[in-house]
Amino acid sequence: MSEGILVAVSGFSGAGKGTLMKELLSRHEGYALSVSATTRTPRPGEKNGVEYFFKTEEEFRRMIEEDAFIEYARYVDHYYGTPKAYVEEQLAAGRNVILEIEIQGALAVKQKRPDTLLLFVTPPSAEELERRLIGRGTETPEVIRSRLDRAAEESAAMGQYDYIVINDDLRRCTEEMHGIIQASRQTAAHQAGFIEQIQKELREREETRE
Repeated sequence: MSEGILVAVSGFSGAGKGTLMKELLSRHEGYALSVSATTRTPRPGEKNGVEYFFKTEEEFRRMIEEDAFIEYARYVDHYYGTPKAYVEEQLAAGRNVILEIEIQGALAVKQKRPDTLLLFVTPPSAEELERRLIGRGTETPEVIRSRLDRAAEESAAMGQYDYIVINDDLRRCTEEMHGIIQASRQTAAHQAGFIEQIQKELREREETRE
């Protein structure tokens, strides 16, 4: 069994990343959604190890010192990070691990693990992005404008991703993402174990013929 693929998924707010991830996990086996660690307190209904691994500030800092994160950052007085042990455990079990993560974090993961697959999710147009943000009905016009301004800034990093996934149809987009991930598992870089094994077998057969 080959090791799974580490996939970092980013995208504009309103691009539908969360919905896409849920659809991918419900339609296909062999995936695990990475659970982040955080120092913020649990919200009502949240469970440790499900939404987040909830840590004290001291525990989180100790994990930083022990190099226990693939990446971490501090947002609004709280730490957030991707625990290395959980990701490596899932990858070793052959599962593709999905990190739904901000651009800064995704690029940090890629730097630390160059074999990470970077996917950027976007609507087909800026007009559609604005329509979706308005359609949520949960944000003020000021917040929507700020999210669109942020999207304009984030678009500068799109070229650093391996694939751009245009989310215009949920089912089609889910299958497209699944196909990209499955194809990536077959690249030579991700088949090093198999390559080594078949090379060894061929050498052994050659030796027995001599």
